[in-house]
Amino acid sequence: MNKNDNYIRLQKVIADAGFASRRKAEELILNGSVKVNGRIAKIGDKVNPYNDKILVNGNKIEIRGNSHYYIMLYKPRGFVTTMNDERGRKCVAELVKDIPARLYPVGRLDKDSEGLLLMTNDGAFANLTMHPSTHISKTYRVTVRSKVSEEQLTTLCTGVMLDDKMTLPAEVKVLTTQPERTVMEFVIYEGRNRQIRRMCESVGLEVIRLKRTAIGPVKLGMLQPGKWRELNNDEMKKLASVRKQSKNKELFDKK
Repeated sequence: MNKNDNYIRLQKVIADAGFASRRKAEELILNGSVKVNGRIAKIGDKVNPYNDKILVNGNKIEIRGNSHYYIMLYKPRGFVTTMNDERGRKCVAELVKDIPARLYPVGRLDKDSEGLLLMTNDGAFANLTMHPSTHISKTYRVTVRSKVSEEQLTTLCTGVMLDDKMTLPAEVKVLTTQPERTVMEFVIYEGRNRQIRRMCESVGLEVIRLKRTAIGPVKLGMLQPGKWRELNNDEMKKLASVRKQSKNKELFDKK
């Protein structure tokens, strides 16, 4: 196919360029934040990524072929999980500025949380990893400012009501306990906004520290705060295997 005939849906071009996920790209188009050749784009537009000038919030989309990056970052507390922030807060983009590509986060960690964050410029990878149907596990080390009763622990495991919807069953266990604080491990299979903090609040527990230690088979390990490294082949294969198993289960459940 000649490049001049290569017309692709606009949101896919934005996602494949590593600017945003496809869903976020659609939101940007709907909000009027995307221009193609000087005009405001709309959902359904197709573009030639090699010839058309595409701007997102004034930034030109660059086509980089198949040069994809897949990294893990230890997000420190105090950084927001965005590539820029209108309020001038510290962004994770500052921590990966030495990478010669525009990366974006796969999922989120709130400003006061820390730990493992995946980042990529591969829109398809991000969409598959974040999609709710995959139910990829996320593991957290959570410190609360009190002891935890058996009743509270049971409620956290079985599910609590958030936004008029019950959370999925979680795996929660106490790691250490002291008179004024308890450290727990949470394993959840969904990614709702500030989910663990809100789950704890619902049973009367105050979170004073939250650290994500694993996403599926990918573990934070000894990576230090503010540092990053590329995912190795074994980690990429394991993530792909988890996604495939989840998809197969989804198909089975529909039969």
